[in-house]
Amino acid sequence: MKFGIAIFPTDHAISMTELAPLVEEAGFESLWVAEHSHIPTSRATPYPAGGELPRMYMHTMDPFVALTAAAVASKSLLLGTGICLLIQRDPIHTAKEAASLDCISNGRLLFGVGAGWNREEMADHGTAFETRFKLLRERVEAVKAIWTQDEAEYHGEMVDFGPMWCWPKPVSKPHPPVLLGGNGPNVLKRVIAYADEWMPNRGAALERIPELRQMEAESGHAHVPVSFYPRDTAADIERAAGVGVERSIFYVPADGRAPALTKLDALAKLIGPYR
Repeated sequence: MKFGIAIFPTDHAISMTELAPLVEEAGFESLWVAEHSHIPTSRATPYPAGGELPRMYMHTMDPFVALTAAAVASKSLLLGTGICLLIQRDPIHTAKEAASLDCISNGRLLFGVGAGWNREEMADHGTAFETRFKLLRERVEAVKAIWTQDEAEYHGEMVDFGPMWCWPKPVSKPHPPVLLGGNGPNVLKRVIAYADEWMPNRGAALERIPELRQMEAESGHAHVPVSFYPRDTAADIERAAGVGVERSIFYVPADGRAPALTKLDALAKLIGPYR
């Protein structure tokens, strides 16, 4: 089992330059950051976890800027977007940002993507909630084309561009792994169609791993690693490991330096027996 730390990188959280080397020294394999470009004040879409939306959602830094700081401050720590809201991003700019980070970090990028939940946020980017999954697939495929082709082009229904030159290309070959986040009913079909790994949230996700393995075998897809966000208990770690989860990821708070360090210390002790 591999272990990661996740955080909302904000202007009031522990700095990424301090957090990254501490995460590495504590024995964690990866560091993950969330993304929200902004939060519309209308607040029409309910917070999925219930209650008031925490302020970290409004204060989140750009994930590639945050992870670049983490890359410079660490040596071998893998750097993950958890998740990049690609449905709200230009795929050409995102391909360049992600490839630049992969180059700066010497191939340490894990490219987690997802379709999001906030209708108003994505609408401000011109993205329709109803077609966001189609858009996500085309943008992932377009990013991969830019990463892997010297003269890249992509022609879909929602993303379309002719031959282009765009460097740098990622250090990771053939490209950084694409992890698809989500727990929806069709998520496994999407993983098999255009992703490399699955990164579900909590809920009944663990019960679907046998289904994933069956789909993987029937389609001829390479083995799909699963990254999961368990509760921070030994029982949850062991349950995840028992069904074949390869990576467990735990959040540290974005409410300042001291809370993050306290949580990181507790999590380091938790994973000690499993390393």
